[in-house]
Amino acid sequence: MIERFYLKDYLSFKEIELNPTAGLIVFTGPSGSGKSILMKSILASLGTESCEATLCESSVTWEIDAGVTGIENDDINIFKHIKKEKSRYFINNQSVSKKAISGLTSNYLRHLSLKDFSDFENENLISIIDTRIQNKSTDIYKLKDEYEKSFLEHREVRIELDKIEEEERKIVELKEFATFEINKIQEIDPKASEDEELLQIKKELSRKEKVLETISSANVIFDNEHFVNSALNSLDADSSFFDDSMNELRALFDSAEARFNALEDIDIEEVLNRIEELSGLKRRYGSIEEALAYKEQKIIELAKYENIEITKDELFKREALLSKEVNKLADSLTKLRTVELSTFRDDLNKYLHELYLRDAQVTIQGTELNTYGKDEILISLNNTELNKVSTGEFNRLRLGVLALKSEFMSQNGGVLMLDEIDANLSGEESMSVAKVLRQLSKHFQIFVISHQPQLTSMGEQHFLVHKSGDESMVKELSFNDRVDEIARIISGDSVSNEAKKFAKELLEANKC
Repeated sequence: MIERFYLKDYLSFKEIELNPTAGLIVFTGPSGSGKSILMKSILASLGTESCEATLCESSVTWEIDAGVTGIENDDINIFKHIKKEKSRYFINNQSVSKKAISGLTSNYLRHLSLKDFSDFENENLISIIDTRIQNKSTDIYKLKDEYEKSFLEHREVRIELDKIEEEERKIVELKEFATFEINKIQEIDPKASEDEELLQIKKELSRKEKVLETISSANVIFDNEHFVNSALNSLDADSSFFDDSMNELRALFDSAEARFNALEDIDIEEVLNRIEELSGLKRRYGSIEEALAYKEQKIIELAKYENIEITKDELFKREALLSKEVNKLADSLTKLRTVELSTFRDDLNKYLHELYLRDAQVTIQGTELNTYGKDEILISLNNTELNKVSTGEFNRLRLGVLALKSEFMSQNGGVLMLDEIDANLSGEESMSVAKVLRQLSKHFQIFVISHQPQLTSMGEQHFLVHKSGDESMVKELSFNDRVDEIARIISGDSVSNEAKKFAKELLEANKC
């Protein structure tokens, strides 16, 4: 619910603060006092409207999924709309987009003004019917779980089968391509790290002649080795360090000559050609290792293509069994829903009679299998499609559906915002709407603007919107204040004693 609302600098409103309670909250006041502006600013704070207020802020008890939104959930979450050069939205002081904030509030907020068909969506109507069935001791939820599990498994098998059938249509081309790719890599037959080894050989070959020539020139040092030993002996110096160094140098030269001489039989042209072949693979696949992995992947694919008929046959058998099971479970759901449909329709029409509406027609027809069965629930009003009925009738029909849904609700359903839903209704019609709203207020926090005494008297909290000079003000009314306001609605600015008496009787009769 909305626990607090704050508004600053919006048209005729300078600064107001409301502390709404649960239940049915009524806003009244003379025409032009700012009731619709106030309603719009509340909606703007929740991202479903836009306004030019400096600040509009709602404190709500709705939970926020931190994993989805990235916003930490508090006991009370604060939604803000700030307008300076442009509109900005915040949740708990964290900046969010209007789309994000409206997406979050759509789970908790319904604004019954325009023709919003969400309450008549098939999934919602199916949910209401199934809840009614469940509450008559028929475990339809267990049946729905079994159906959904089988349906999803069947869908996965069907997707896999469709994929195989699509592959089968181009199987020859796929097999040829896989064989071609495998052969192309096998013809070159690369070995892991072979390219690095060949590049090292290429490097050695390119400097072989020059290195051997420098070693040959340096070998003259060994021809004069005995002179150094003689000199060291004449100095009575230990010559072992020199002998060790010369032996180490001789071993180094011998090793290098042996390594380069071993390259004598290598054909440089063959090395270059092999490097070029491997470079072609690397350009295509990224590396030798990736080329080898790709070859193995194509070998697996080729084996799969060879065995596709076996796989397809197994899937066909599995799909047939699942299809039979899914349709059997869907038929069971349809049977239960069809039996419940008549009482659903009768109970809905009871509410519609209270709302002074014509009977609604409710039918069930088959549709494509989906996660909740193969049933589509259709509602029309006196055989008129919903998109062709008046806005007033449409919204009263929505109230009837919501009232039907609320009968088995175990938790708060969120917030309903209604702008003059009783406009142009007679006193009896307005009272019927008020009674339905009073029932709904057990499960919804309802904000409603009214110009009728009947609905106003049903309110569990009553705010008067009025003007002082050019400034709009909002005041929560006491019982006696409510008597005066309802009397004003009845008789106009010249309040009569009879109007006051009737207003008091209405309030007394409709006390919670």
